Amino acid sequence: MCGIVGVVSTAPVNQLLYDALLLLQHRGQDAAGIATQDGRKFFMHKAKGMVKDVFRTRNMRALPGSVGLGQCRYPTAGNASSEEEAQPFYVNAPFGIVMVHNGNLTNAKQLREELASTDHRHTNTESDSEVLVNVLAHELARASSGAPLKSVDVFKAVRAVHKRLKGSYAVIALIAGYGLLAFRDPFGIRPLCMGKSADGTVMFASESVALEGTLHQLERDVAPGEAIYVQDDGRVMAEQCAEASMLHPCVCEYGYLARPDSVMDGISVYQARLNMGETLAKRVISTVPPSEIDAIIPIPESSRPSAMQLAQLLGIPYREGFVKNRYVGRTFIMPGQSTRKKSVRQKLNAIGSEFKGRRVLLVDDSIVRGTTSKEIVQMARDAGAVKVYLASAAPPVRYPNVYGIDMPTKTELVAHDRTVEEIRQVIGCDALIYQDVNAMKQTVGKINPAVQGFEASCFDGEYITGDISEGDINAINEGRNDAVEDDEDAQLS
Repeated sequence: MCGIVGVVSTAPVNQLLYDALLLLQHRGQDAAGIATQDGRKFFMHKAKGMVKDVFRTRNMRALPGSVGLGQCRYPTAGNASSEEEAQPFYVNAPFGIVMVHNGNLTNAKQLREELASTDHRHTNTESDSEVLVNVLAHELARASSGAPLKSVDVFKAVRAVHKRLKGSYAVIALIAGYGLLAFRDPFGIRPLCMGKSADGTVMFASESVALEGTLHQLERDVAPGEAIYVQDDGRVMAEQCAEASMLHPCVCEYGYLARPDSVMDGISVYQARLNMGETLAKRVISTVPPSEIDAIIPIPESSRPSAMQLAQLLGIPYREGFVKNRYVGRTFIMPGQSTRKKSVRQKLNAIGSEFKGRRVLLVDDSIVRGTTSKEIVQMARDAGAVKVYLASAAPPVRYPNVYGIDMPTKTELVAHDRTVEEIRQVIGCDALIYQDVNAMKQTVGKINPAVQGFEASCFDGEYITGDISEGDINAINEGRNDAVEDDEDAQLS
């Protein structure tokens, strides 16, 4: 999961890209990078760390130009500790291409072999994004046949890219001297939208909040399989480049990944979370009588809308029982289980008066590894709670996610091969209530009937691309850096 942004303007874009990345910081805190184009020359700065730490005044001054792109990274493939794998990625031929990518290629290993043996292109990292930029470069070279690049060549290249890539990808690329290219996988798994400002600046971003926060008007989402090509003079061309496409965005975006003030594929994230609270209420009633709950307390931050709606429907007081230290990063984003576990109490502190002598229902956005949930339940007991019930606004996470979310091996998932009662015992709560997966899909989908379905493989085990086997999952997990991945609950909080 990453945040990406791209801009074509008539004014310097370095500050604009920086501001947009700050608005997407929740999508990745491991590394950040910006590349700009001035004339036919690229300027780039990238490093490990958060946006505010990576870019200083001297770095910003060294990023001239009115066209550019950027990324904030949370690694789900490759090596999390490698600064070389921070994005953007650059290749010098054909034309010169710099690219950012959000998603996961499930056939990256095969493509890397093809690049070496057939395309005669060298990759130097384990990043699937480096594979992607080289595939794009190869197809652009084939489509243009050594001649100056035309828009028809760009779309021809993207059509070829779609045929070779498997998995999830939202991509923004700069082609030196020509313009900016944005495209999305044929299922629309990872988000990408487009907007404009009053002065004609065109911006692409992972979430609408990056547009609105930089005074751009959201125009539309990039359609699944679509490519949009913006020439350096601002002319915009779009073409459907996939042989078959359908809109199946990742349902996890609406549950906890995206900011609540974003609108993605015509679905308000905030409204989606309110709706999830409504369906969760039905599950709670069937498990714990409302008369046995004194207060409903969210686990900050993403669960708040669901918790508020749940409290309203059940007629139970909504209380803020945890205070979040905003200077500690999202535990889900932290690259190691031991790091996550250590940070839980640094990140959250209980308000004792909200727990003492009460029967509380804690509401979280999801339960992945379960480590954080166990720790938080214990915090509530230590603060004096008589009973601690736990509700998850998301269904049980039983299967690995291969499309760009850190829900990797089955053994790390607390819900895999366990009943709800067994999970409850592991976590240590008095009752455990999960969202129903079909109810979640229906309640989020009804906001925009144009959405044909959702990618929800971590809940239902159905991989939308139809090409994922047990061996593929194992191969993807082999590429993970276990030394960095020894972390807390991928608790998406």
